[in-house]
Amino acid sequence: MGVRKFDTKVQYLKYKVLREVARQAWNDTLLQNVMDIPQMIVPGKTPTMRCCVYKERAILGERVKIAMGGNKDNPNIIEVIDIACDECPAAGYEVTDSCRGCLAHRCEDVCKRGAISFDHNHVAHIDKTKCVECGQCAKVCPYSAIVNRKRPCQIACKVKAISINNDNAAAIDNNKCIQCGACVYQCPFGAIMDKSYLLNVIDLIKKSKNNNEYKIYALVAPSISSQFTYAKLGQVITGLKELGFFTVIEAALGADMVAEKESKELAEKGFLTSSCCPAFVQYIKSAFPELIPLVSHNLSPMATLARFIKTRDEKAKTVFIGPCTAKKAEAQLDSVKPYIDAVITFEELQALFDSKDVDITSLDEDVLDNASYFGRIFARSGGLSDAVSEGLKEQNIDFELKAVACNGIEECRLALMKKSKNVLDANFIEGMACVGGCIGGAGCLTHGEKNKAEVDKYGKEALEKTISDAVSILK
Repeated sequence: MGVRKFDTKVQYLKYKVLREVARQAWNDTLLQNVMDIPQMIVPGKTPTMRCCVYKERAILGERVKIAMGGNKDNPNIIEVIDIACDECPAAGYEVTDSCRGCLAHRCEDVCKRGAISFDHNHVAHIDKTKCVECGQCAKVCPYSAIVNRKRPCQIACKVKAISINNDNAAAIDNNKCIQCGACVYQCPFGAIMDKSYLLNVIDLIKKSKNNNEYKIYALVAPSISSQFTYAKLGQVITGLKELGFFTVIEAALGADMVAEKESKELAEKGFLTSSCCPAFVQYIKSAFPELIPLVSHNLSPMATLARFIKTRDEKAKTVFIGPCTAKKAEAQLDSVKPYIDAVITFEELQALFDSKDVDITSLDEDVLDNASYFGRIFARSGGLSDAVSEGLKEQNIDFELKAVACNGIEECRLALMKKSKNVLDANFIEGMACVGGCIGGAGCLTHGEKNKAEVDKYGKEALEKTISDAVSILK
């Protein structure tokens, strides 16, 4: 992997597919060579991960399809590669070797479905056709011999959108899925991927160079400060311009705009949930629809900034670059689609650089300084609440903020449940679906607590020290 920093080999494999698809697209050879890409990645006859090189290439072929936009009939940006999802053990409750064949048979007595039987050695067995996964048998076993074997994707999915189908592969319930990408990052076989829109970005860049009809703005998320650790941030900005972007603007400037507006809206309404994390907003829509009126009416920082750019420049095309898979889904909403032309992740940006052989470590440093400290710290859990507090202070709004910063979707569920029962001691819910906030997004190159310190350091480097200073240039 050289200087490339990926958390896992699964990420690296995904990157190689994205890089090769992008390289062929730049050269206008994708259609001719699309079937050969799997062999380019795994040449020869020796498999690198699977028992059979032919199966490995078949799976790579499916990865290529998703890298090219995936199944157009599936509205979800998260897709399961069925052929790759066959190495996990059967999910559900199982009897382990710890079963001693005891005489008490508490597991049998507590099972109301008659799913437990015993062999000639008195060892318990569970009939999967009768078991309803209630877990009562596991609770009463004196040896803890019955365990619930959940798959990594099921454990990762905190909204219970993943089940196992009749072919023993993962299946996603689109009505529950919030497209946060947690399952994508946690699947140890890379059997779940997010659709890529790299080809859309390459097409935009090529057309802008050929006909000069429009200019492409790169809107980079503040969490970029914790990524591309092998280079300097200024070199990443130069690299984006080398790719063909007209200019690069901090999405954190959009965060400053949102913080200013959202603090006003909170004071006017008395209670609010944030609208910045699309996965959190989607979770409210699917699990707590009665709370939808409480969601801030502000667009996210991404959409707010893109809308501003397009009102000022009729030739503008906007591409958001960040850590979030759910942003790809947000960009398809009717309320956002007019402002955002494409979304890619940091993983995909790395592939884009390398597909054009852009070595960002050799580039001069450019400057990125559009936002305040408060806009930049939106990238980590608690940052939005701090920014709203600052927004109230700077605008001299007399309102006592009582915020609850939800770090991950499980904390979001708890806060929303309390609010639905009118027992929440707070007037503002900051919802972040990913643990850590945006710095924990599935599209990050690296994940970890160290990223929080990098974001705070990046925030303190901002020339604009207040939200008012940052947004004043827009007025």
